Amino acid sequence: MLQERTEPAWIDAFEAVLRRCALQEGDTVAILAETQSRPVLIELAQLAAARLGTRAFTLTLPSVSGAVGEPVTRSTGASPAIQKAAPVIAALQACTLVIDCTVEGLMHAPELPAILQGSGSTQPRIVYVSNEHPEALARLLPDDATEARVKEHVKRLRAAKAMRVTSPAGTDLSVSLQGAVAGGNWGGTTRPGTLTHWPGGLVLAFPAAGSVNGRLVLAEGDVNLTFKRYIERAITLTIENDHVTRIEGGGVDAELLRSYFAAWNEPAAYAVSHVGYGLNDAARWDSMALYDKRDFNGTELRAFAGNFLYSTGANETAGRYTRGHFDWPMRGCTVQLDGVTVVDAGKVVA
Repeated sequence: MLQERTEPAWIDAFEAVLRRCALQEGDTVAILAETQSRPVLIELAQLAAARLGTRAFTLTLPSVSGAVGEPVTRSTGASPAIQKAAPVIAALQACTLVIDCTVEGLMHAPELPAILQGSGSTQPRIVYVSNEHPEALARLLPDDATEARVKEHVKRLRAAKAMRVTSPAGTDLSVSLQGAVAGGNWGGTTRPGTLTHWPGGLVLAFPAAGSVNGRLVLAEGDVNLTFKRYIERAITLTIENDHVTRIEGGGVDAELLRSYFAAWNEPAAYAVSHVGYGLNDAARWDSMALYDKRDFNGTELRAFAGNFLYSTGANETAGRYTRGHFDWPMRGCTVQLDGVTVVDAGKVVA
């Protein structure tokens, strides 16, 4: 699929996701977009919402460029488009569902808590449509099996006090889960005051400050999603008190990390954002090789079953904020929760 035109199968896919969000005839739906949003996603959301007989409107905000001299921001999960504008927040609070078609999404946006709090008796839910080519979204529809799997692993993650991650490449990471905020995502939500993203299929924890220490080895074939690039030469990261303190490795992969980290000139850019693992059997590690960079946002690689996902950047639980962000889905890792293996050498333990 090369052309981003409206295809019937893609409208069907959007309708299926909206139905999994329990959307009913007469519900109020806001389609939140910005001027740099992918036009076909907005149109598909509009058509699917109309099929269900909702009262839908589209709110398009100007995209916000970085300040002069600021590094390029990618994969932050924090769209700056709302700019804390009270009328925009109020409009979203009054809706049953917000279909988030912003480029980066609202997951880490500062306005998210106020939006989810709602207004009066209305408390919205949000589905972020990842900025992917529609063909990828249609391949990765939410399903009952993935939802059940994610819910089960959310329970395990929330009950655990510690996570340990190891790999044949040399990763040996210890994560305290005391005080962490943990959750999961399967691509649909029926509960007011919650956010989901499509594609889904992963669990995550945002550790409290001072919780992560050890060694993280990005091996050949692991993924740097910020740069949309497979790692070709291994990189060893030393992590002390949540922060990357040393980057060891030769070649351009390590140099790119050093350069982009340093460009932010912020200690928080080096700190852990979240840790977790993928649970979606339909998602593929190799899919990035088949898309142009502009057609691909990488949520599929965050969710493919058995990956360990380590991310740096903003972490509200730890009280850290920065626009610098890395997501590294890693293969072949073993993940243990309180000594019980939940991912064994890159394979999810049921």
